[in-house]
Amino acid sequence: MIIDKIIGNTGTMSLESRATDPLLLEWFETTKRIQRKHTQQGMEIAIRFLKEGQRLRIGDILYMDDTRAVVVDIIPSDAIVVTPRSLLEMGSVCYEIGNKHLPMFIQDDQVLLPFEEPIYRWLTAAGYQTEKAHTKLTNLLNANVQPHTHGNSSGSSLFSKIMSLAAKER
Repeated sequence: MIIDKIIGNTGTMSLESRATDPLLLEWFETTKRIQRKHTQQGMEIAIRFLKEGQRLRIGDILYMDDTRAVVVDIIPSDAIVVTPRSLLEMGSVCYEIGNKHLPMFIQDDQVLLPFEEPIYRWLTAAGYQTEKAHTKLTNLLNANVQPHTHGNSSGSSLFSKIMSLAAKER
């Protein structure tokens, strides 16, 4: 079965009496445009997204017939969970992680990233409140929304906007 679009999401669309056949994906597979996988019940799925930037999310419905629906689910993985104590700390940790071009997730007022021991030690040594957790990485932050330039004072960066907002809160 070739899938070239997402039908809907279980958060906004009812499956009625259909059985759910989960398609389990690792967090990094949610942004792949072309891949071949098998559902939990053994159905072969070939995903072929032609548009740039399409991303699979938990609950996305890829196939539906009268009896079943193929629904995306994310496999839990080890992650670093940073719980910022202020908006300023949120901006700082996001800037530092983004500056290293690491994938970042924002979930429940926390910053998550795939676990890597050196990054975990670096964040802990920098004074951030960190912990290691086994969880689903579901809300990937799209850091490529607006391009920015270095050393150009005419445009303000996302970090400078966050810092400005944090200064106003004090």
